[in-house]
Amino acid sequence: MITVNIRKQGGAAVMTIPADILRMLNVGIGAAVEIKPAEDGFLVRPVQGKTRRKYTVQELMRGVSREWSEEVNRETAWAREGGPVGRELA
Repeated sequence: MITVNIRKQGGAAVMTIPADILRMLNVGIGAAVEIKPAEDGFLVRPVQGKTRRKYTVQELMRGVSREWSEEVNRETAWAREGGPVGRELA
């Protein structure tokens, strides 16, 4: 059993979760978790993310005309072909 302290940070109560526990749960910083009150404490579980559909390039480009694509390429050529104009790292 691991003991941690609850501390105040701003208006929130914060509990630090040790890295070993995060690894065991296969979660990291920024992961969504669900907290449920339990009879003698609370239960914390990772939220199962919804699987997002993956698209092929062909599906993403469906409906894009050659004319539109050529127009966008013309209008943005300066950004791709020009050299640095300020203090950019090139």
